[in-house]
Amino acid sequence: MKISPELRDTFRCIGKVRNLAKKECVLEQGDVSRHAYFVESGCLRLWHNDEGKDVSLKFFLQEELCASLQSFHQELPSKYGLETIAPSVVRVCTKQDLRNFMEQSPAFREYVDSVMVHCMANYQDLFADRISNSPEDRYQVLIEREPEVLNTVPLHYIASYLGITPVSLSRIRRKMEKS
Repeated sequence: MKISPELRDTFRCIGKVRNLAKKECVLEQGDVSRHAYFVESGCLRLWHNDEGKDVSLKFFLQEELCASLQSFHQELPSKYGLETIAPSVVRVCTKQDLRNFMEQSPAFREYVDSVMVHCMANYQDLFADRISNSPEDRYQVLIEREPEVLNTVPLHYIASYLGITPVSLSRIRRKMEKS
């Protein structure tokens, strides 16, 4: 969920800017998440490794706030990892940074609340889509809801997000191009 220009400018006063290389891991699966990240440029990927199978769960693009939410809020080992897909610039914030900013800015508190609700809804949709929709339908939904992901994220990560192999994704794309 993108931040408003007014909040973005105010938010730039907190945290520290960090330049990240492509494929740089900012959170390992199993570590406690101590930071949230505001993506100024680039792209991050939230992933889970299940017995050697890498599954992408969410992509965070420019002007989005990202974290392993459960780990960050409850200080539990993260079930997910967070890494860059491309060279990225992020603003790194601690929980205290965010709390202080939310106390100072009711608009930012509302934004964080809406991000939480948006994330929950996305994860519920992802779960329901995997159960009830075909891979073709899931890809079509991604095209409609998040077209910028298709221009930023490598196809093998998109395939893992959709729960299919890269070969299956290639077939789906070819079939859609012909129609």
